[in-house]
Amino acid sequence: MNWKSVFAALAIAFVTPATWAQSWDQGRVITGERAVLKHRERPGVENAIVEDRLKTLLPKLMDETGIDMWLVINREYAEDPIYFTLVPQPAFAARRTTMLVFHRHEDELEMLTINRYPLGEPYDSAWEGGGLDEQWTALGKLIAEKNPSRIGVNVSRDWPIADGLTHGLYERLVSVLTPELVQRLTSAEALVVRWAETRNAREMDVYGHIVGLARMVIGEAFSSKVITPGVTTTDDVAWYLRQRFEDLNLAPWFMPYVNIQRPGIPCKEDQPFCGEEGGIIRRGDVLHTDVGICYLKLCTDTQEMAYIARLGEKDAPKGLKAALETGNRWQDRLTSSFKVGLTGNQILAKTREKCRRDKMNCSVYTHPIGFVGHGPGPTIGMWDNQGETPVRGDWPLHADTCYAIEGNVKVPVSEWDRQLLQVKLEQSACYDGGEVRYLAGRQTRWHVVQ
Repeated sequence: MNWKSVFAALAIAFVTPATWAQSWDQGRVITGERAVLKHRERPGVENAIVEDRLKTLLPKLMDETGIDMWLVINREYAEDPIYFTLVPQPAFAARRTTMLVFHRHEDELEMLTINRYPLGEPYDSAWEGGGLDEQWTALGKLIAEKNPSRIGVNVSRDWPIADGLTHGLYERLVSVLTPELVQRLTSAEALVVRWAETRNAREMDVYGHIVGLARMVIGEAFSSKVITPGVTTTDDVAWYLRQRFEDLNLAPWFMPYVNIQRPGIPCKEDQPFCGEEGGIIRRGDVLHTDVGICYLKLCTDTQEMAYIARLGEKDAPKGLKAALETGNRWQDRLTSSFKVGLTGNQILAKTREKCRRDKMNCSVYTHPIGFVGHGPGPTIGMWDNQGETPVRGDWPLHADTCYAIEGNVKVPVSEWDRQLLQVKLEQSACYDGGEVRYLAGRQTRWHVVQ
Protein backbone atom coordinates (compact mmCIF):
# COMPACT_ATOMS: atom_id res chain seq x y z
CA MET A 1 0.00 0.00 0.00
CA ASN A 2 1.40 3.40 -1.01
CA TRP A 3 0.48 5.48 2.04
CA LYS A 4 1.74 8.77 0.62
CA SER A 5 -0.27 8.58 -2.58
CA VAL A 6 -3.46 7.57 -0.75
CA PHE A 7 -3.30 10.38 1.76
CA ALA A 8 -2.12 12.92 -0.80
CA ALA A 9 -5.27 12.17 -2.79
CA LEU A 10 -7.29 12.47 0.39
CA ALA A 11 -5.73 15.83 1.20
CA ILE A 12 -6.52 17.18 -2.28
CA ALA A 13 -10.10 15.96 -2.01
CA PHE A 14 -10.47 17.68 1.35
CA VAL A 15 -8.98 21.00 0.26
CA THR A 16 -10.66 21.49 -3.10
CA PRO A 17 -13.24 22.79 -3.68
CA ALA A 18 -13.61 23.59 0.02
CA THR A 19 -13.94 27.23 0.99
CA TRP A 20 -13.60 28.36 4.56
CA ALA A 21 -15.66 31.16 6.03
CA GLN A 22 -14.10 30.47 9.42
CA SER A 23 -11.34 28.28 10.79
CA TRP A 24 -12.72 25.65 13.15
CA ASP A 25 -9.93 26.48 15.59
CA GLN A 26 -11.19 30.05 15.89
CA GLY A 27 -14.76 30.09 14.65
CA ARG A 28 -17.62 28.92 16.79
CA VAL A 29 -20.14 28.51 13.99
CA ILE A 30 -19.03 26.36 11.07
CA THR A 31 -20.00 27.64 7.62
CA GLY A 32 -18.81 27.19 4.04
CA GLU A 33 -18.46 24.13 1.84
CA ARG A 34 -16.42 21.07 2.78
CA ALA A 35 -15.38 18.32 0.41
CA VAL A 36 -16.81 14.81 0.55
CA LEU A 37 -15.10 11.93 -1.23
CA LYS A 38 -17.06 10.05 -3.87
CA HIS A 39 -17.91 6.47 -2.94
CA ARG A 40 -15.34 5.11 -5.38
CA GLU A 41 -12.61 7.16 -3.68
CA ARG A 42 -13.38 6.01 -0.15
CA PRO A 43 -12.16 2.38 -0.04
CA GLY A 44 -8.53 3.32 -0.65
CA VAL A 45 -8.54 5.74 2.25
CA GLU A 46 -10.48 3.45 4.60
CA ASN A 47 -8.31 0.44 3.77
CA ALA A 48 -5.10 2.37 4.37
CA ILE A 49 -6.37 3.33 7.81
CA VAL A 50 -7.54 -0.22 8.62
CA GLU A 51 -4.24 -1.75 7.53
CA ASP A 52 -2.30 0.72 9.64
CA ARG A 53 -4.50 -0.04 12.67
CA LEU A 54 -4.02 -3.78 12.21
CA LYS A 55 -0.25 -3.55 11.88
CA THR A 56 0.54 -0.92 14.51
CA LEU A 57 -2.34 -0.91 17.01
CA LEU A 58 -3.66 -4.45 17.23
CA PRO A 59 -0.38 -6.08 18.35
CA LYS A 60 -0.11 -3.63 21.26
CA LEU A 61 -3.70 -4.25 22.31
CA MET A 62 -3.32 -8.03 22.15
CA ASP A 63 -0.26 -7.75 24.39
CA GLU A 64 -2.09 -5.38 26.73
CA THR A 65 -5.06 -7.73 27.12
CA GLY A 66 -3.02 -10.95 27.23
CA ILE A 67 -4.57 -12.66 24.20
CA ASP A 68 -2.24 -14.41 21.75
CA MET A 69 -4.96 -15.61 19.34
CA TRP A 70 -8.13 -13.74 18.46
CA LEU A 71 -10.90 -15.36 16.45
CA VAL A 72 -13.57 -13.31 14.66
CA ILE A 73 -16.00 -15.77 13.08
CA ASN A 74 -19.00 -14.57 11.06
CA ARG A 75 -21.86 -15.77 8.94
CA GLU A 76 -23.59 -13.80 6.23
CA TYR A 77 -26.63 -11.93 7.67
CA ALA A 78 -25.25 -12.31 11.21
CA GLU A 79 -21.90 -10.55 11.06
CA ASP A 80 -19.99 -9.77 14.21
CA PRO A 81 -20.35 -5.99 14.82
CA ILE A 82 -16.56 -5.64 14.98
CA TYR A 83 -16.05 -7.47 11.65
CA PHE A 84 -16.40 -4.46 9.38
CA THR A 85 -13.74 -2.55 11.33
CA LEU A 86 -11.24 -5.30 10.46
CA VAL A 87 -11.76 -6.03 6.77
CA PRO A 88 -10.92 -4.10 3.59
CA GLN A 89 -13.62 -2.34 1.64
CA PRO A 90 -15.74 -2.78 -0.34
CA ALA A 91 -17.13 -5.48 1.95
CA PHE A 92 -20.87 -5.69 2.51
CA ALA A 93 -21.16 -9.12 4.13
CA ALA A 94 -19.19 -12.02 5.53
CA ARG A 95 -19.99 -14.11 2.40
CA ARG A 96 -21.07 -17.53 3.65
CA THR A 97 -18.83 -18.12 6.68
CA THR A 98 -15.73 -15.95 7.12
CA MET A 99 -13.10 -16.68 9.76
CA LEU A 100 -10.43 -14.18 10.79
CA VAL A 101 -7.51 -15.46 12.86
CA PHE A 102 -5.03 -13.10 14.51
CA HIS A 103 -2.03 -14.87 16.04
CA ARG A 104 0.50 -13.02 18.17
CA HIS A 105 3.80 -14.91 18.45
CA GLU A 106 7.37 -13.75 19.14
CA ASP A 107 6.64 -10.07 18.45
CA GLU A 108 4.95 -10.92 15.15
CA LEU A 109 1.27 -10.74 14.25
CA GLU A 110 -0.13 -13.18 11.72
CA MET A 111 -3.38 -12.08 10.09
CA LEU A 112 -5.04 -15.08 8.49
CA THR A 113 -8.33 -15.96 6.87
CA ILE A 114 -10.04 -19.31 6.57
CA ASN A 115 -12.54 -18.39 3.95
CA ARG A 116 -13.87 -19.55 0.61
CA TYR A 117 -13.43 -15.99 -0.68
CA PRO A 118 -9.96 -14.53 0.15
CA LEU A 119 -10.00 -10.98 1.53
CA GLY A 120 -6.63 -9.91 0.16
CA GLU A 121 -4.17 -7.57 1.84
CA PRO A 122 -3.26 -7.45 4.66
CA TYR A 123 -4.60 -10.99 5.22
CA ASP A 124 -2.93 -14.24 4.19
CA SER A 125 -5.23 -17.07 3.22
CA ALA A 126 -4.68 -20.14 5.41
CA TRP A 127 -7.36 -22.16 3.59
CA GLU A 128 -9.40 -21.89 0.40
CA GLY A 129 -11.90 -24.60 -0.38
CA GLY A 130 -15.51 -25.31 -1.03
CA GLY A 131 -17.04 -27.23 1.86
CA LEU A 132 -18.22 -25.86 5.19
CA ASP A 133 -17.19 -28.97 7.12
CA GLU A 134 -13.73 -28.79 5.60
CA GLN A 135 -13.53 -25.12 6.53
CA TRP A 136 -14.22 -25.83 10.19
CA THR A 137 -11.78 -28.72 10.18
CA ALA A 138 -9.13 -26.40 8.75
CA LEU A 139 -9.76 -23.90 11.57
CA GLY A 140 -9.39 -26.57 14.23
CA LYS A 141 -6.19 -27.83 12.63
CA LEU A 142 -4.73 -24.32 12.39
CA ILE A 143 -5.46 -23.55 16.06
CA ALA A 144 -3.88 -26.84 17.13
CA GLU A 145 -0.77 -26.10 15.06
CA LYS A 146 -0.37 -22.59 16.48
CA ASN A 147 -1.03 -23.88 20.02
CA PRO A 148 -2.04 -20.49 21.55
CA SER A 149 -2.19 -20.00 25.32
CA ARG A 150 -5.30 -17.79 25.40
CA ILE A 151 -7.80 -17.83 22.55
CA GLY A 152 -10.03 -14.76 22.53
CA VAL A 153 -13.58 -15.11 21.22
CA ASN A 154 -16.20 -12.38 21.02
CA VAL A 155 -18.59 -13.26 23.81
CA SER A 156 -19.65 -10.74 26.44
CA ARG A 157 -22.49 -10.27 28.88
CA ASP A 158 -22.12 -6.50 29.19
CA TRP A 159 -20.71 -5.10 25.92
CA PRO A 160 -22.86 -5.73 22.81
CA ILE A 161 -20.02 -4.83 20.45
CA ALA A 162 -17.94 -7.65 22.01
CA ASP A 163 -20.71 -10.26 21.84
CA GLY A 164 -20.64 -11.02 18.12
CA LEU A 165 -20.00 -14.78 18.19
CA THR A 166 -23.36 -16.48 17.80
CA HIS A 167 -24.26 -19.54 19.85
CA GLY A 168 -24.35 -21.73 16.77
CA LEU A 169 -20.86 -20.68 15.68
CA TYR A 170 -19.54 -21.18 19.20
CA GLU A 171 -20.85 -24.74 19.20
CA ARG A 172 -19.17 -25.44 15.85
CA LEU A 173 -15.90 -23.97 17.16
CA VAL A 174 -15.92 -26.14 20.27
CA SER A 175 -16.63 -29.22 18.16
CA VAL A 176 -13.35 -28.87 16.22
CA LEU A 177 -11.12 -28.22 19.25
CA THR A 178 -9.54 -30.64 21.69
CA PRO A 179 -10.78 -30.41 25.29
CA GLU A 180 -7.49 -28.79 26.25
CA LEU A 181 -7.89 -26.05 23.62
CA VAL A 182 -11.53 -25.50 24.63
CA GLN A 183 -10.24 -24.69 28.14
CA ARG A 184 -8.09 -21.94 26.61
CA LEU A 185 -11.08 -20.08 25.14
CA THR A 186 -11.66 -16.76 26.87
CA SER A 187 -13.73 -13.65 26.31
CA ALA A 188 -12.05 -11.09 24.05
CA GLU A 189 -14.22 -8.40 25.63
CA ALA A 190 -11.36 -6.15 26.76
CA LEU A 191 -9.56 -6.47 23.41
CA VAL A 192 -12.70 -5.59 21.43
CA VAL A 193 -13.47 -2.55 23.58
CA ARG A 194 -9.87 -1.30 23.39
CA TRP A 195 -9.79 -1.86 19.61
CA ALA A 196 -13.07 -0.02 19.11
CA GLU A 197 -12.33 2.93 21.40
CA THR A 198 -8.75 3.69 20.32
CA ARG A 199 -7.98 6.04 17.45
CA ASN A 200 -4.73 6.08 15.51
CA ALA A 201 -2.91 9.06 13.99
CA ARG A 202 -4.40 8.64 10.53
CA GLU A 203 -7.93 8.60 11.91
CA MET A 204 -7.17 11.75 13.88
CA ASP A 205 -6.01 13.43 10.66
CA VAL A 206 -9.48 13.10 9.11
CA TYR A 207 -11.80 13.10 12.12
CA GLY A 208 -11.95 16.88 12.50
CA HIS A 209 -13.04 17.25 8.89
CA ILE A 210 -15.85 14.75 9.43
CA VAL A 211 -17.13 16.56 12.52
CA GLY A 212 -16.82 19.84 10.61
CA LEU A 213 -19.19 18.45 7.97
CA ALA A 214 -21.84 17.81 10.60
CA ARG A 215 -21.40 21.28 12.07
CA MET A 216 -21.51 22.84 8.60
CA VAL A 217 -24.92 21.34 7.87
CA ILE A 218 -26.24 22.47 11.26
CA GLY A 219 -25.08 25.99 10.36
CA GLU A 220 -27.07 25.81 7.13
CA ALA A 221 -30.18 24.47 8.87
CA PHE A 222 -30.04 27.16 11.55
CA SER A 223 -30.15 30.02 9.04
CA SER A 224 -32.61 32.02 6.96
CA LYS A 225 -31.73 29.70 4.08
CA VAL A 226 -33.98 27.14 5.75
CA ILE A 227 -36.03 28.91 8.43
CA THR A 228 -38.82 31.40 7.78
CA PRO A 229 -40.23 32.50 11.16
CA GLY A 230 -43.96 31.89 11.37
CA VAL A 231 -43.86 29.33 8.55
CA THR A 232 -41.14 26.72 9.09
CA THR A 233 -41.69 23.91 11.60
CA THR A 234 -39.16 21.99 13.64
CA ASP A 235 -39.93 18.93 11.50
CA ASP A 236 -39.08 20.93 8.38
CA VAL A 237 -35.65 21.70 9.80
CA ALA A 238 -35.10 18.10 10.92
CA TRP A 239 -35.90 16.79 7.46
CA TYR A 240 -33.68 19.43 5.86
CA LEU A 241 -30.81 18.10 7.94
CA ARG A 242 -31.60 14.52 6.94
CA GLN A 243 -31.93 15.33 3.25
CA ARG A 244 -28.80 17.51 3.17
CA PHE A 245 -26.71 14.69 4.62
CA GLU A 246 -28.21 12.28 2.09
CA ASP A 247 -27.43 14.71 -0.75
CA LEU A 248 -23.81 14.85 0.43
CA ASN A 249 -23.68 11.03 0.52
CA LEU A 250 -23.16 11.12 4.27
CA ALA A 251 -24.95 8.47 6.30
CA PRO A 252 -26.95 9.67 9.34
CA TRP A 253 -26.90 7.10 12.11
CA PHE A 254 -30.13 8.45 13.59
CA MET A 255 -32.91 10.76 12.49
CA PRO A 256 -32.02 14.39 13.36
CA TYR A 257 -34.45 16.17 15.59
CA VAL A 258 -35.17 19.80 16.43
CA ASN A 259 -37.07 21.28 19.37
CA ILE A 260 -38.22 24.68 20.63
CA GLN A 261 -37.96 26.49 23.94
CA ARG A 262 -39.70 29.83 24.43
CA PRO A 263 -41.05 32.10 27.17
CA GLY A 264 -44.27 30.71 28.58
CA ILE A 265 -43.28 27.05 28.13
CA PRO A 266 -41.84 26.28 31.57
CA CYS A 267 -38.65 24.27 31.98
CA LYS A 268 -38.68 22.67 35.43
CA GLU A 269 -35.68 22.03 37.65
CA ASP A 270 -36.26 18.27 37.70
CA GLN A 271 -37.30 17.94 34.05
CA PRO A 272 -34.75 15.80 32.16
CA PHE A 273 -35.25 17.55 28.82
CA CYS A 274 -37.02 20.79 27.95
CA GLY A 275 -38.29 21.66 24.50
CA GLU A 276 -41.19 20.83 22.19
CA GLU A 277 -41.03 19.23 18.75
CA GLY A 278 -43.33 19.62 15.78
CA GLY A 279 -44.37 23.27 16.23
CA ILE A 280 -44.08 26.36 14.05
CA ILE A 281 -40.91 28.36 14.70
CA ARG A 282 -41.56 31.91 15.88
CA ARG A 283 -39.39 34.94 16.53
CA GLY A 284 -37.87 34.87 20.00
CA ASP A 285 -37.65 31.07 20.02
CA VAL A 286 -34.62 29.05 21.02
CA LEU A 287 -33.95 25.96 18.90
CA HIS A 288 -31.90 22.87 19.66
CA THR A 289 -30.84 20.08 17.34
CA ASP A 290 -29.09 16.72 17.65
CA VAL A 291 -27.43 15.15 14.59
CA GLY A 292 -24.99 12.33 13.88
CA ILE A 293 -23.29 11.12 10.71
CA CYS A 294 -20.77 8.38 9.83
CA TYR A 295 -18.12 8.82 7.13
CA LEU A 296 -14.83 7.01 6.48
CA LYS A 297 -15.80 4.57 9.27
CA LEU A 298 -15.96 7.33 11.90
CA CYS A 299 -19.13 8.71 13.50
CA THR A 300 -20.05 12.08 14.98
CA ASP A 301 -22.64 13.24 17.51
CA THR A 302 -23.41 16.96 17.70
CA GLN A 303 -25.93 19.21 19.47
CA GLU A 304 -26.15 22.97 18.99
CA MET A 305 -28.47 25.86 19.80
CA ALA A 306 -29.99 28.69 17.76
CA TYR A 307 -31.93 31.89 18.46
CA ILE A 308 -34.65 33.26 16.17
CA ALA A 309 -34.15 37.02 16.35
CA ARG A 310 -37.06 39.33 16.99
CA LEU A 311 -37.60 42.22 14.60
CA GLY A 312 -34.84 44.77 15.06
CA GLU A 313 -32.50 42.35 16.85
CA LYS A 314 -29.13 41.54 15.34
CA ASP A 315 -27.89 39.21 18.05
CA ALA A 316 -29.08 37.01 20.89
CA PRO A 317 -30.09 38.79 24.13
CA LYS A 318 -27.53 39.06 26.92
CA GLY A 319 -29.33 36.50 29.06
CA LEU A 320 -29.06 33.88 26.34
CA LYS A 321 -25.39 34.67 25.81
CA ALA A 322 -24.77 34.24 29.52
CA ALA A 323 -26.60 30.91 29.46
CA LEU A 324 -24.42 29.60 26.62
CA GLU A 325 -21.31 30.76 28.47
CA THR A 326 -22.49 28.72 31.45
CA GLY A 327 -22.82 25.72 29.13
CA ASN A 328 -19.23 26.22 27.97
CA ARG A 329 -18.05 26.43 31.59
CA TRP A 330 -19.81 23.13 32.26
CA GLN A 331 -17.89 21.59 29.34
CA ASP A 332 -14.66 22.91 30.85
CA ARG A 333 -15.52 21.40 34.24
CA LEU A 334 -15.97 18.03 32.55
CA THR A 335 -12.93 18.01 30.27
CA SER A 336 -10.63 19.29 33.03
CA SER A 337 -11.58 16.16 35.01
CA PHE A 338 -10.17 13.78 32.39
CA LYS A 339 -7.16 11.79 33.59
CA VAL A 340 -5.77 8.48 32.36
CA GLY A 341 -6.87 5.66 34.63
CA LEU A 342 -9.91 7.38 36.14
CA THR A 343 -13.17 5.59 35.48
CA GLY A 344 -16.19 7.17 33.87
CA ASN A 345 -17.92 7.13 37.24
CA GLN A 346 -15.01 8.95 38.89
CA ILE A 347 -14.91 11.61 36.15
CA LEU A 348 -18.67 12.11 36.55
CA ALA A 349 -18.34 12.54 40.32
CA LYS A 350 -15.54 15.09 39.92
CA THR A 351 -17.54 17.05 37.35
CA ARG A 352 -20.70 17.12 39.42
CA GLU A 353 -18.77 18.26 42.47
CA LYS A 354 -17.34 21.16 40.44
CA CYS A 355 -20.85 22.05 39.28
CA ARG A 356 -22.07 21.93 42.89
CA ARG A 357 -19.32 24.27 44.03
CA ASP A 358 -20.15 26.64 41.17
CA LYS A 359 -23.88 26.39 41.95
CA MET A 360 -24.37 25.21 38.38
CA ASN A 361 -27.41 23.09 37.52
CA CYS A 362 -25.67 20.59 35.23
CA SER A 363 -26.42 17.13 33.87
CA VAL A 364 -23.70 14.96 32.32
CA TYR A 365 -24.22 12.09 29.87
CA THR A 366 -21.02 11.87 27.87
CA HIS A 367 -20.12 8.78 25.84
CA PRO A 368 -17.30 7.51 23.60
CA ILE A 369 -17.57 7.81 19.81
CA GLY A 370 -15.69 6.24 16.94
CA PHE A 371 -16.78 3.35 14.71
CA VAL A 372 -20.28 3.83 16.12
CA GLY A 373 -21.99 6.87 17.61
CA HIS A 374 -22.55 5.34 21.04
CA GLY A 375 -19.19 3.63 21.32
CA PRO A 376 -17.67 1.35 23.93
CA GLY A 377 -15.47 2.79 26.64
CA PRO A 378 -16.08 4.81 29.81
CA THR A 379 -19.67 5.99 30.22
CA ILE A 380 -19.63 9.35 32.00
CA GLY A 381 -23.16 9.68 33.34
CA MET A 382 -26.54 8.88 31.83
CA TRP A 383 -29.32 11.37 31.22
CA ASP A 384 -31.55 9.34 33.55
CA ASN A 385 -28.81 8.45 36.04
CA GLN A 386 -26.39 11.02 37.45
CA GLY A 387 -24.95 8.43 39.79
CA GLU A 388 -22.66 5.48 39.07
CA THR A 389 -23.25 3.33 35.99
CA PRO A 390 -22.24 -0.30 36.62
CA VAL A 391 -19.65 -1.91 34.33
CA ARG A 392 -19.49 0.70 31.57
CA GLY A 393 -19.03 3.51 34.06
CA ASP A 394 -16.26 1.47 35.70
CA TRP A 395 -14.21 1.34 32.49
CA PRO A 396 -11.02 3.45 32.82
CA LEU A 397 -10.07 6.37 30.61
CA HIS A 398 -7.32 5.70 28.08
CA ALA A 399 -5.30 7.99 25.85
CA ASP A 400 -6.14 8.37 22.14
CA THR A 401 -9.87 7.99 22.67
CA CYS A 402 -12.71 10.24 21.54
CA TYR A 403 -15.97 11.38 23.15
CA ALA A 404 -19.19 13.22 22.56
CA ILE A 405 -18.93 15.87 25.28
CA GLU A 406 -22.65 15.79 26.01
CA GLY A 407 -24.85 17.27 28.70
CA ASN A 408 -26.86 20.33 29.64
CA VAL A 409 -27.24 23.18 32.07
CA LYS A 410 -30.39 24.97 33.19
CA VAL A 411 -30.01 28.74 33.56
CA PRO A 412 -32.56 31.43 34.50
CA VAL A 413 -32.84 34.05 31.71
CA SER A 414 -33.49 37.67 32.67
CA GLU A 415 -35.30 38.46 29.41
CA TRP A 416 -37.64 35.53 30.09
CA ASP A 417 -38.64 36.72 33.58
CA ARG A 418 -36.10 34.31 35.09
CA GLN A 419 -37.66 31.30 33.37
CA LEU A 420 -35.17 28.47 33.02
CA LEU A 421 -33.50 27.82 29.68
CA GLN A 422 -31.92 24.43 29.09
CA VAL A 423 -28.71 24.75 27.10
CA LYS A 424 -28.08 21.33 25.54
CA LEU A 425 -24.61 20.94 24.04
CA GLU A 426 -22.70 18.08 22.45
CA GLN A 427 -19.39 18.38 20.63
CA SER A 428 -16.92 15.71 19.53
CA ALA A 429 -13.51 15.80 21.17
CA CYS A 430 -10.48 13.53 21.63
CA TYR A 431 -8.24 12.93 24.60
CA ASP A 432 -4.52 12.42 23.94
CA GLY A 433 -3.65 11.43 27.50
CA GLY A 434 -3.00 14.98 28.62
CA GLU A 435 -5.51 17.29 26.99
CA VAL A 436 -9.01 17.17 25.54
CA ARG A 437 -9.21 18.82 22.12
CA TYR A 438 -12.43 19.54 20.25
CA LEU A 439 -12.24 18.04 16.79
CA ALA A 440 -13.95 20.92 14.99
CA GLY A 441 -14.25 23.54 17.69
CA ARG A 442 -17.32 23.95 19.87
CA GLN A 443 -20.28 26.29 19.92
CA THR A 444 -19.44 29.40 21.94
CA ARG A 445 -21.89 31.75 20.28
CA TRP A 446 -25.47 31.44 19.15
CA HIS A 447 -26.62 30.60 15.69
CA VAL A 448 -28.82 33.65 15.03
CA VAL A 449 -31.59 33.50 12.43
CA GLN A 450 -32.66 36.98 11.33
